[in-house]
Amino acid sequence: MDGGFIVEPERRVPVIAETDVLVVGGGAAGIAAAVAAARQGARAMLVERYGSLGGLATNGLIILLLTLDDGRGRQVVAGLCQELVDRLAARGACIAPPREEWGSPDPALVEKYRRLGLVWGSGPHVVRYSVAYDPEEFRVEADRLVLEAGVDLRFHRWAVGVRKEGGRITHVIFESKAGREAVACGAVVDATGDADIAVLAGEPVERELVHPWLWFRTANVDEAAAEASPLRPTYYRTVHPGGYLHPWGAAERISRAIDPTNPDDLTYAEVECRRLARAELDRLRGQAAGFERAWLAGFAATLGITESRRLVGRHQLRREEMDCHLEDVVAVTGHWTKYGAVYEIPWRSLTAQGTANLAVAGRCISVDHRVHHATKEIPACFATGEAAGVGAALALERGCGLAEVELPALQARLRAAGAWLPGP
Repeated sequence: MDGGFIVEPERRVPVIAETDVLVVGGGAAGIAAAVAAARQGARAMLVERYGSLGGLATNGLIILLLTLDDGRGRQVVAGLCQELVDRLAARGACIAPPREEWGSPDPALVEKYRRLGLVWGSGPHVVRYSVAYDPEEFRVEADRLVLEAGVDLRFHRWAVGVRKEGGRITHVIFESKAGREAVACGAVVDATGDADIAVLAGEPVERELVHPWLWFRTANVDEAAAEASPLRPTYYRTVHPGGYLHPWGAAERISRAIDPTNPDDLTYAEVECRRLARAELDRLRGQAAGFERAWLAGFAATLGITESRRLVGRHQLRREEMDCHLEDVVAVTGHWTKYGAVYEIPWRSLTAQGTANLAVAGRCISVDHRVHHATKEIPACFATGEAAGVGAALALERGCGLAEVELPALQARLRAAGAWLPGP
């Protein structure tokens, strides 16, 4: 029978831990927020619903960092994102243009990096500072980065509730096979991607319907034949010989837009995207040079959804503010398809209107739909996560709400940690 309600009995929820900065969501933003907070001396806990870190950067097979530059040869995302790139490079697990090639219009170089998925958008093109990497190496390096910082890492828990007192979150409630458990906290960083904590806290959000994709990888490709093809392919070489990344999985979208927060919509999309992705493999085997004997090396474990709910925070960063200087800037990002487009992301876009100790980071920050195309990318998520973690630690240290954090002090700490910000 469908419909109606049941009444659950009142229950006592055990408080299993207490922490200063509680980060919910272990994607790029959550990794950066937890590490940044811990390095500022705060007790930091990172809670993730799956069994590995990275989010779309690993489980989603979106294994391209697009982009760390401004499209003019200047790096604008550094800090923890650059640190992870350096770790991957030390393992031989990533490919990126050397600094001297950033901004080069050389057609041969542009084509070289385009075939790696590192050059996008409408021309005229130049070489971007973007990075292709091995997602399995990313997972391990992310584990190491978090644990070496002293973060309390907890997998396999899903946030299902919050307790608030006086406009502050005092506890976040998680569900797992162990039942319901609560964590007491001084500040919370919502890095869930879907603004789950903001919604549970009663904060306003904007919602989007999307056409999801499922990224996948193929193996056993004749690389020489594939690379000799004169066509502009929709697939990209990976860091391993004979392997290719297929960013959208199919030449066509699924038939309808879905609500990414509706589990029934997600069920439909998972099944349909797998069907379309396998049909794309069949098409490639019959039509694409080098793919005649290719096989599926693996579907992404999660759908390629990069937009769902966004916080309506103390400021909504709008497209009209592109290339504008904002006094409370705490992160900067270029645009992966536009050359020279830069957004300064203000602290106001990371902080909630009505919950004094809640910050958001990653793709659910307070921006409009157009700006979101830039801020949803993995490097930008690292940058906003780092800002949220440092800001939360600073607020607790000073005994103030996140909105009252002294901006010059926050900016100085971010620069000292290696983040790139404009100004002195």
